[in-house]
Amino acid sequence: MAAADAPNYLDPKVLERIKRLDVRARLVVEGFITGQHKSPYNGFAVEFAGHREYSPGDEIKHIDWKVWSKTDKFYIKEYEEETNLKTTLVVDASKSMGYGREGWCKFDYAATAGATLGHLLQSQGDAVGLITFNTKVKDVLPPSARHNHLKEIVHTLEETMPDDRTDVGEAFLELVPQIRSRGMVVIISDLFVDIELLRKAMQQFRLRKQEVIVFHVMDRDELEFPFDDHTRFLGLEGPEEVHADPRALRKSYLEIVGDYRKEVGKVCDKLGVDYALLDTGEPLDAVLSRYLAFRKRHTRKGRAG
Repeated sequence: MAAADAPNYLDPKVLERIKRLDVRARLVVEGFITGQHKSPYNGFAVEFAGHREYSPGDEIKHIDWKVWSKTDKFYIKEYEEETNLKTTLVVDASKSMGYGREGWCKFDYAATAGATLGHLLQSQGDAVGLITFNTKVKDVLPPSARHNHLKEIVHTLEETMPDDRTDVGEAFLELVPQIRSRGMVVIISDLFVDIELLRKAMQQFRLRKQEVIVFHVMDRDELEFPFDDHTRFLGLEGPEEVHADPRALRKSYLEIVGDYRKEVGKVCDKLGVDYALLDTGEPLDAVLSRYLAFRKRHTRKGRAG
């Protein structure tokens, strides 16, 4: 197969044809790293590991001149990246996450994003954990760097189906005491939650010295409301249905959605929480890029402190 014809494993339309979640996660990470042309962990904090003799091609800036002054030989400083963190993936499995007209639903995208992050983190020796929730906390797998732990995370995500109701406000507050050790909390949710309950949960995470990133998962339909003909809208939680002309609703709907996203962004920004929109139609490298950028900022802040 020519390179131009090779499948793009960052594309959701390609990934949805791959049934095994662990395979999807591995392909996304490999595709992302290939596109980077360098280690995605470049720029993280490092600590001194030792010396080795200079070899032609080594960068002169890494020569230890103090050692040279004592030995009259060139030695290169070597470093180890400080990448070991505890990260907890928090994945929303409430009813609204089951929405999706074409291919994947929002939960499929969220589960793949979570498994992908887990694969990347474990490959670097980091401890990673998982919490799933709907109106209450469901599964809790504390962070671990054990080799088989990622398999447990992937299995849990594969066995999870969006269910129960959509109001996850109280569940957000239940999440906080479940994460006992300091580290990073990655929330992947469509955020069907009252803004004040979200604010309270984020405040509690930050008071516990957790670094938090929120990935706001939305289907393209929710972002664009692309309906034109008279449409029957079905409720996700019961038999309710509404017949309406979408053209009469589009403007007000998009304004409400836009205002809510702005409000969530303000809450997160004020509390030092990173916020990113995830469009389920967009490639998954956005998840890895945003996470790594956030982590680099966190690491530099830790070094400065």
